[in-house]
Amino acid sequence: MSLSMYQISAPVFVKTLENLSAILDKGAAFAQAKKIDPLVLLGYRLAPDMFALTKQVQIASDHAKRACARLTGVEAPVYEDTEASFEDLKARIAKTTAFIHSLTPQQFEGAETREITMKSGGVDRTFLGSLYLLHNALPNFFFHTTTAYAILRHCGVEIGKGDFIGKL
Repeated sequence: MSLSMYQISAPVFVKTLENLSAILDKGAAFAQAKKIDPLVLLGYRLAPDMFALTKQVQIASDHAKRACARLTGVEAPVYEDTEASFEDLKARIAKTTAFIHSLTPQQFEGAETREITMKSGGVDRTFLGSLYLLHNALPNFFFHTTTAYAILRHCGVEIGKGDFIGKL
């Protein structure tokens, strides 16, 4: 049995974003329990030249919605990067998963050979859909979701691998 482009994209993005949303819940609860201003956690970064937690979640959301949009040939929704709270970030994730859920498996048919052209470093790059998903969209998405997880873990939020991976 072969896997479809839908199976290796949309459900993967949704599940990981829902896990990230639950991790954000734990971050918000941690901040409240420890009497830490949530903005401290939202603005935390692992290294001076890395994006803060808020931006990591925004970028992860963007990679998920744009990948699904590109693979299906539809326009991705545009979200302003105005999130300023855990609740705002969770709402962004919910909008993203709702968008992905609005796409049907049939819309992904033929996506593996669809040409995807995007700007990267100011240069247009063209990929076949399968290469775009496997070598660009998924790695970028997981980089930013993992970094968001790592920021909260580093700050002391009691989360582990099971929170990131979720229930199978």
